[in-house]
Amino acid sequence: MSKKIAILATDGFEESELKSPKDYLQQFGWITHIVSPKSGTIKAWAEKDWGRDYEVDKTLNEVSASDYDALVLPGGVINPDQLRTDEKAISFVQDFFKQHKPVAAICHGPQILINAGAVEGRKMTSVNSISADLKNAGAVWEYSEVVVDNGLVTSRTPEDLPAFNAKMVEEIKEGKHEDQNL
Repeated sequence: MSKKIAILATDGFEESELKSPKDYLQQFGWITHIVSPKSGTIKAWAEKDWGRDYEVDKTLNEVSASDYDALVLPGGVINPDQLRTDEKAISFVQDFFKQHKPVAAICHGPQILINAGAVEGRKMTSVNSISADLKNAGAVWEYSEVVVDNGLVTSRTPEDLPAFNAKMVEEIKEGKHEDQNL
């Protein structure tokens, strides 16, 4: 069962939150593409300082949600803050929900979902510092290592990556979730 997963990121993503899911998905023989608003490379944030550069596979101008089976949104403070104000990024995220495809977001990544209008009424988790933002946008927020709501997988921090990765793969294997929509 071959799958193709988009990982939406830009400069300032938390390195472990992109690298760990990417490596985990590739263990299943699935194709992963780092999708970004810009071409070339994007720079990771590695806990307390800049990390390494990652090659962008596709720009937002080159792809659509219909090209992929699922979407991953890594966190970091800078990355989601930039993506949530990018109209093409928001439209790309919204299309995954409209097509009922699994979406996985960790740490600060769910901030993008607020601007995409995809959190109201959903059970979610995140890094504690954005919990009020999610609640104010209508999410039913809880402090758990991983929360799943109709194909939407959310987790808190890099420490939750093993649980996040496992649930993400489970939801991707299940395929489309008809109750997942905007």
